[in-house]
Amino acid sequence: MRSWATLTLAGLAGLLGSTEVGAQASATSAQVKAVYELFTSQGCSTCPAADEVLGHLAKRDDVIALTLPVDYWDYLGWRDTLARPEFTARQKAYAKVLGDGMVYTPQAVISGITNVNGSSADKVERAIDKTAKLFSASRVHITLSAADGRLVIDVASTPDGVEAKEATVWLAAIAGSVKVPITRGENQGRTIVYSNVVRALMPVGTWSGKEMVVQLDRRSFMHSSADRCAVFLQQGHGGPIVGAAILDGI
Repeated sequence: MRSWATLTLAGLAGLLGSTEVGAQASATSAQVKAVYELFTSQGCSTCPAADEVLGHLAKRDDVIALTLPVDYWDYLGWRDTLARPEFTARQKAYAKVLGDGMVYTPQAVISGITNVNGSSADKVERAIDKTAKLFSASRVHITLSAADGRLVIDVASTPDGVEAKEATVWLAAIAGSVKVPITRGENQGRTIVYSNVVRALMPVGTWSGKEMVVQLDRRSFMHSSADRCAVFLQQGHGGPIVGAAILDGI
């Protein structure tokens, strides 16, 4: 496990390039019990085990598992080919809310509620189960649909009995599988397959507790290597996630 002290947050990246229009599709958040974010690095020797754990989680229907490669180990001899500085900034935001100001790889954050070393499948599973009830109790229903080159995000109102808190609607463009041969650094000679790699992450709206609909042109957010997208509703900067859905083949 590697660690790094918290630094000043960086800004988020802008919108991405376009790809061809996908087929009609739809998805709902009804069965999701957790959003699992793994902060990993190609330059970290202890990360491949966590990447494998995430690969198994990515096959589940009840977990939205996301790989967010960070860039702070690039100086060790291998520059991570998938890392983005905004993912490092996101992890540091979590460190301020959930931890002691330290970030490390491989760190997994579950539904913005707790964090755990992502290389232990048992610890990961326990963390998912532990947070599932809290996530379910406050979950806001989200429906995604795509057709004719547009993505529609339908966010429901606050559930009965739950206090309404302002939250950001986040959109992630995702590559389902990326194979990376690593020729230098701590993982030299290994070829690692990364699952559900976030290629772009951007805020697309602010939710105040009332039902809202966001419509986006696919060309405004899809990365050239992405084949799916996820939307999640998050309170504060590195706070709890209260709703999420993922859509394939858009």
